[in-house]
Amino acid sequence: MLFLEFIAGSISGALGLAVGHPLDTIKVRLQAQSVYTGIFHCMSKTYSHEGLHGFFKGMAFPVLTTGITNAVVFGSYSNALNYLTQSQRSDSSQGKPATVAHVFTAGCFSGLMQVFVCAPIDLVKVRLQGQATVDRYRGPIHCVAVILKEEGPRGLFRGGLALTLRDVPCYGLYFLPYEITRKALTENGKQSGTFSILIAGGVAGVVTWAFATPMDVVKARLQMSGAGGREYSGVLHCMRVSIREEGLRFFFKGLLLNSLRAFPVNAITFLSYESLMRIFCPHH
Repeated sequence: MLFLEFIAGSISGALGLAVGHPLDTIKVRLQAQSVYTGIFHCMSKTYSHEGLHGFFKGMAFPVLTTGITNAVVFGSYSNALNYLTQSQRSDSSQGKPATVAHVFTAGCFSGLMQVFVCAPIDLVKVRLQGQATVDRYRGPIHCVAVILKEEGPRGLFRGGLALTLRDVPCYGLYFLPYEITRKALTENGKQSGTFSILIAGGVAGVVTWAFATPMDVVKARLQMSGAGGREYSGVLHCMRVSIREEGLRFFFKGLLLNSLRAFPVNAITFLSYESLMRIFCPHH
């Protein structure tokens, strides 16, 4: 089952990344750098200096590793939910039906599990995306080598606390609107259709990123710290400095982009994952 979840997670994650990466690059640059006045200014600068390639910087590494992260997320979520409900599926007639608390707890658990895998991957992605003018890193492997040389193994987990504070509660929230919306759009006793999964996945993505954006900004700034970005000593220092210089609005940098990106990315991710698991495991 874990192997099948890995395959499904790889494909669904890669599809979602391909759809959302250009907007994700703009979001990272807006959050971590103050040289852009807005979304369109950042897009025009990126295109004029780097061409279309600039929008896809840092995509190769997360695409190659998305199978691991998605397998951890979906696998730990489904196993935690099964354990909490003692049923094969949350909407199964066997065992207890999943409550809101069950879904939220299982989601938080999946968020915590994926942090250990995702932190170095996300750091490398952000560092590569943040290279607007001078390419300090030649690619993901070179980026990892430079980080290890300059900062040691701990450097790969820079921004890890902010990532944990973002992902643990937000993954709990991530699966909650998905399950609620999917069930609301599905007739009793019937399997969820394409439309209900697409809408539920999109809604889950938008709701989650609305809550995740403040800590996502802090995470991006900490990850760029020491790599061309401003130096911060930690989460609280980053928040204090940013609030003092930019006000509370700094927490919401990239919110519009996150929301625009979240709907199609998560709709496709959930639909492809559910479809593949139904093919691999007809009783899924």
